[in-house]
Amino acid sequence: MQDALLEDRTEERHEVVAFRVADQDFCFDLTSVREIRGWTETTILPHAQPYMKGVINLRGAVVPVVDLSERLGLGATEPGARHVIIITVIGSQTVGLLADVVSDILSVKESDMHPIPDIIDEVVRIYVSGVLVIDGRMIRRLNLTRLLPSSVQDVR
Repeated sequence: MQDALLEDRTEERHEVVAFRVADQDFCFDLTSVREIRGWTETTILPHAQPYMKGVINLRGAVVPVVDLSERLGLGATEPGARHVIIITVIGSQTVGLLADVVSDILSVKESDMHPIPDIIDEVVRIYVSGVLVIDGRMIRRLNLTRLLPSSVQDVR
C-alpha cells in the first residue's frame, strides 16, 4: 500500500486542455496551446478542404481554422458566439481549432491514459492516441500532428 502511494506521488504529471466537439470530450497537451479565443468570422478560401473553415488575422498573421468536428467525421459545425478557437502550434504551423467549448485544464498522470483497444479500426488511431479516464469521464486524446496533411505542417 505504501509503495502504491509513493509511486502515485512520484509519477510525473502533465497538463492537458479538455474541450468538447459535437458533444464529445477530447484533449491534447497544453504545451501545444498558444491561446484560446472566442469565435471570429473566417475568410473562406475557395476549394479548401471541407474541414477548413477559412483563415483569420491573428495579430498580423494569417491563421487557418480547422473545424474539428468536420475533421473528425462528426459533422460540420455552424459556429456562433459560444464557440471557441484554440490557437495551437502543430509542427511549425500555427492553426486554429474550432471547438464547442474548452471545459478544463487537467493535470494528469501517464497512467491515467489508456490505449485504444486493438479491435478499433486503424483510421481511429490516426487521430486518437489514447483515452484519458478521469473523474468518471472518458476523454479522447487527439494526435495533433495527424490533423493536418504532413506537407502543411512542414511549411514555415
